[in-house]
Amino acid sequence: MSFEFSLRELGNKPTAPIRLTDPLARAELPTPALVINRAALSRNLSKMHTFLEASGKGMRSHSKTHKCPTIALQQISAGGVGICVAKIGEAAAMLQGGVTNLLITSPVATSTKARLLNHLLSQYKGNKPDDSMAASLNTQMEPGTKTDIDIKLVVDSTVGLKLLEKYIDPANRMGVLIDIDVSMGRTGVRDLETILSLIERVSNDSRFYFAGVQHYAGQIMHVESYAKRREKSLRSWEATGELIASIESRGFAVDVVTGGGTGTYDIDVSVAAITDLQVGSYIFMDAEYRAVHSRDNDVFDDFEIALTVLCSTISQPKEGLITVDGGYKAFASDSVVPQCIDLPDVAFRFAGDEHGVLILPSGEQEVRLGQTLSFATPHCDPTVNLHDYYWIEEADGRISECWPITARGCSW
Repeated sequence: MSFEFSLRELGNKPTAPIRLTDPLARAELPTPALVINRAALSRNLSKMHTFLEASGKGMRSHSKTHKCPTIALQQISAGGVGICVAKIGEAAAMLQGGVTNLLITSPVATSTKARLLNHLLSQYKGNKPDDSMAASLNTQMEPGTKTDIDIKLVVDSTVGLKLLEKYIDPANRMGVLIDIDVSMGRTGVRDLETILSLIERVSNDSRFYFAGVQHYAGQIMHVESYAKRREKSLRSWEATGELIASIESRGFAVDVVTGGGTGTYDIDVSVAAITDLQVGSYIFMDAEYRAVHSRDNDVFDDFEIALTVLCSTISQPKEGLITVDGGYKAFASDSVVPQCIDLPDVAFRFAGDEHGVLILPSGEQEVRLGQTLSFATPHCDPTVNLHDYYWIEEADGRISECWPITARGCSW
């Protein structure tokens, strides 16, 4: 079937860190290169976990940001209650890398994906899948090894739930969360009767258990004003809370209430019903997040920029401009352009797939050909999906390791 090739190729992808025999200087990297500052990454992770723990909330970091099992394992080790994945493909990559507590945050609505989910549940629990996908994913475990995995999935329609009922084996068991939508209009259900019907159906099937609800209002994360962002997020959660209260009044226990994100992390902790937050971009940060206000600042600087793209200057056909080797294939952007960290007064404009152009202030900056420059990513999540590896920068400025971005391209 169509996923067999993808699974076989995913099984061949590396997951573990690769130690360099001889550490490299930044200038020796093949550019464009995706670089992580190890110390900044660790500080971001520690700061988020410490804050959420002190607020009585769990950290369920979203791996769609980094797509890397190595980072996900660090987030679990730091005290995370689990890891989010956006798609089945990301779940497969995380499982392959040893991450076993997963919430799939997008609903399933096709038979192919329902069968694939059943395959993953069976493969990693040591059961035998009932179709040809059984041999498609090369796991790192001995055949028949039973693993303590916890996979949960959001559901928002009867269509999706019927597919799970049809294709999930009786030997498998998984948690189901109802995805609630209040205002975003992307995924989720708003009608209380539909919500209750789905919960009742889940509760009456021995393969599933009702785990709780998810609510994510992504359109709020980048509202520039902190006060407006706070108002919108709390109003959204208030409406969600009313639905949760109605669910509980029907006798259903809502053990997990998950959602939110980096843009509202210090707002949503005041919502009593929330058990954990699906923060993602905090681990890296990017130009889009830096453009909004924090609680006390006109720049969202609660977390450090730990991820940069290193580019080289390669040409200067015109005075006052210099070309770098990073374009649309090195940076993903909704609207914001990369920001040069080394030369903050220099503007950047895209010049095609492979190139960008720096606009140099007259008489102020001396930039030479062959120089390497670091750029903050416009939008970290899709930028990561353009690269195969992270290059890990140590405190001495040398590059010691590279980490595979195993889930890169797993948009299925």
